[in-house]
Amino acid sequence: MAGWFRRLLHKPKPSLVESSLNTGHSASSSPSSSSAKSSNSSPSMTLTRSVRPSPISMSDINASGSARWAKSYDVCICHSEVDLELVEELVSYLEGQPESFRCFLQLRDAAPGSAVVTELCDAVQNSHCWVMLITPGFLRDPWCKYQMHQALAEAPMANGRTIPVLKDVDRKDYPRELRNLYYIYMALKENSFKQIRDTIVRYLQELCRSSMSRME
Repeated sequence: MAGWFRRLLHKPKPSLVESSLNTGHSASSSPSSSSAKSSNSSPSMTLTRSVRPSPISMSDINASGSARWAKSYDVCICHSEVDLELVEELVSYLEGQPESFRCFLQLRDAAPGSAVVTELCDAVQNSHCWVMLITPGFLRDPWCKYQMHQALAEAPMANGRTIPVLKDVDRKDYPRELRNLYYIYMALKENSFKQIRDTIVRYLQELCRSSMSRME
């Protein structure tokens, strides 16, 4: 009798055992269900990520209804007057490409008699991209800095629109305002000119892709 009574006292209460089992089961079921959901949804997510936007060809960029024609110029070259010879070579290269880029060159395209400030602002607003030819002359020229600030104010975070090009300038002298942007370092002119051309093409492709997606 005494042994039977001791066994009865040490027997675990069913309610506590069941409660602990149920609690453990409910805690483990939530991650398993969420992992099941994620495993069920992962194929669709993979399919979504694998879809790539259709390529934009130059015929799309040059089409009559293309967003390219919303502005008067494809690119504005911001430069110091002491670098005019190099800039004229760059403009000749860009305008001679199959894309026939429309370049704004201040000494050639500014309206005679217009205020300098007006022309600089109009050049920025009427161009898709802005090449900043950063040389020692650029860093000394207040008008170059003014136009640089206008471009950054026009599109502070637009990837590809502002194209810094360094020539004969140490990295430590790279304008602080542009340090969130990668730059092209001009060592060989031919390679740098091609990089500039490719950057403009990429921006125009993205511009047209965005415009076409909004129309769909």
